[in-house]
Amino acid sequence: MQKTITILGINGRIGQDAARAFVAAGWQVSGFGREDRVKVPGVRFIAGNAEIAGDVARAVAPSEVVLDAVNLPYDKWDNGRYEQSLAIRLDALKGSGKTLLYPGNIYNFAAETHVLAPDTPENPARDKGEIRVRLERMLEKATIEDNLQVVILRAPDFFGPGATGTAFDLFMLKNIGKGQLLYPGDADIGHSWAYLPDLARAFVRIAEARERLARFDRLHFSGHYATGHELLATIERALGHKIALKRVNWLPYKALALVVPILREVIKMNYLWENPHRLVDPRLDELLGPDFLTPFDEAMRKTVRSYLPALETSAREIGAAA
Repeated sequence: MQKTITILGINGRIGQDAARAFVAAGWQVSGFGREDRVKVPGVRFIAGNAEIAGDVARAVAPSEVVLDAVNLPYDKWDNGRYEQSLAIRLDALKGSGKTLLYPGNIYNFAAETHVLAPDTPENPARDKGEIRVRLERMLEKATIEDNLQVVILRAPDFFGPGATGTAFDLFMLKNIGKGQLLYPGDADIGHSWAYLPDLARAFVRIAEARERLARFDRLHFSGHYATGHELLATIERALGHKIALKRVNWLPYKALALVVPILREVIKMNYLWENPHRLVDPRLDELLGPDFLTPFDEAMRKTVRSYLPALETSAREIGAAA
């Protein structure tokens, strides 16, 4: 029997990589979005609006599994907008008996909680964390009242080849061509990273094991854990030369945030760079199996080089100036 999935939000970072991973695993994949910007080979595109329940219902009808990769702009989460958006898609799925895969993050947890397991008590440090808690409660309620299975996969910050709009490409690699890595926080503190192609493959494994999972389940993707200094060394190996590490000066950004709402929201979450958060989940680790993760050096090399087509030229210039 053909394995079928509809990916809502096909144009987003998770949507794109998940589509490629499911196609590679032999699934029949439908991708839903306003327009077919990405054009992933092997994906049947369905045009529609994720804020219209009828469009969503039409898109998910042929699939046994749905991945909700829809995300709102970072400064548009407030005033119940995120909850309203999710409610539309849950309404479209009501009574279908489908499995809904949902990407989560670590905003649910307190800044002082450094080891994060699926059963770690939730105590969000910011309003965005409170929103994530409410979203997950809505999802749990849907498994009780609306005949859905929901599996939430929580993950840390993303990085991956060509991924844009992340902390990694917006801040950290901004000056990498000039031989400088910008770091948003304390470089002595560990930070967790999810390599997007690995995270995408994890969604495939979960979908294929869904009958062994609970009606409502939460899993944690551990990814790679590294201090800023360890990350610097990994990027240096990827580049083949030394670079400088410079901590981001947030003061100018704070001033700019007074007139740039999305920057204001980014700054609110800076506590994540000042506290070591490590995700753990032996159950998911067992499901994924040993050696599942792409080695950190390999993942970082592919990612860094994807942003810098003229990397070899830059390396020679930096080496000549040293």
